[in-house]
Amino acid sequence: MKKSIETQGTGVTRRRLLQVSGAGALTIAALGAGGRFGPAAAEAYETFTWISPRGTLEVLDDYGFWIAKKMGYFDDMDIKMEPGPSDGTATVKLVAVGQADMGFPSPGIFVFGLENGMDLKSVFHIAARDTFSFAFRKGEGTNDLKDLEGKTILLGSAAWQSITDPLLASQGVDVSKINYVEAGWPTWGTALANGEGDAALAWEGLRAEWESTGLDFEYWLGVQNSSLPANSYVIRAADLEDPERREQLLKFLRGVSMGLEFAHHNPRAAVEAVFEEFPTLATNVGPELGTTSILQQINVNRGDWDNREGWGWHDMAGWQSLFDEMHKLEQVKSPIAAEDVLSNDLIAEINDFDHAKVKADADAYVLGEEMQAVDVEEIRANMFNSAIQ
Repeated sequence: MKKSIETQGTGVTRRRLLQVSGAGALTIAALGAGGRFGPAAAEAYETFTWISPRGTLEVLDDYGFWIAKKMGYFDDMDIKMEPGPSDGTATVKLVAVGQADMGFPSPGIFVFGLENGMDLKSVFHIAARDTFSFAFRKGEGTNDLKDLEGKTILLGSAAWQSITDPLLASQGVDVSKINYVEAGWPTWGTALANGEGDAALAWEGLRAEWESTGLDFEYWLGVQNSSLPANSYVIRAADLEDPERREQLLKFLRGVSMGLEFAHHNPRAAVEAVFEEFPTLATNVGPELGTTSILQQINVNRGDWDNREGWGWHDMAGWQSLFDEMHKLEQVKSPIAAEDVLSNDLIAEINDFDHAKVKADADAYVLGEEMQAVDVEEIRANMFNSAIQ
């Protein structure tokens, strides 16, 4: 009998209750004395819990998981998908204390965890290109981010400054001259549209979802202009050394990789898999913009495929440039060596699956009538029309 794959609409409750501040933010004091984090007990995962960096799972970003679930690529693995609390750093904090087993942080949030003594390791670099971008009201954008000096950027969470500062600095911006306003999740895009601030942080996939809600912006796109890495899957470093946990990590990440490969061959089927999980998202976004969102993310997740060693592979040189930039910005006190906190040890085994079968599965998938009407090639041809020219 197959074990269950669950999704939860409430906060994580497994193993022990976290203290939460009045604003809903998880506190360092609640997670470990003096901000230090010890390893969780070495045992097989009771239920493998993956936690989102967002307060909701009702997005298209995790399409690799949902199509893998639909196709049975996780076999009998017991998996729970969780939305994260509103605190932007919760995804690493919950992993560090053992209330989740894998998180999906941006590099900046990952480094926040390392800087605060969390013994974490990135084992699967899913977002191989820089997914992050800056949205502007139509006619107000710029291709030179130095024009943002002295202006205001809206963020959904104050923690996202760890994303924007290295990105801006890598483009020659003096980040001390940037004003940030925490405009709240999920309202920071609406705040920009209503005339607040001068720009807002965005990312691939979200562009299409914002368009579906009438938020019509122009974008400076990191995927076109930045060489920095983006989000990865992060675990407790000690779990990589435990044989039983290592096997479960392999099973989960192999399933995700098969889902990513399936979506590469049939992106519309991946959209349908997500929409089946979240009918409200399907109603709000629709087949065409859903496919647009998936295609934006596939471009990020495949990256420079010919120079990668499979799904999840870390480019150590690219990550090192980010860590060095963050050290210059004094976001970290001591230099970080990429090889110490990133691992490609699982990549060969993760990618050791029947690629021909996955392609055959994708080719054989029967789309619904509305999804069949979506023209994938037309969307690909126009995918960057909202980029500032």
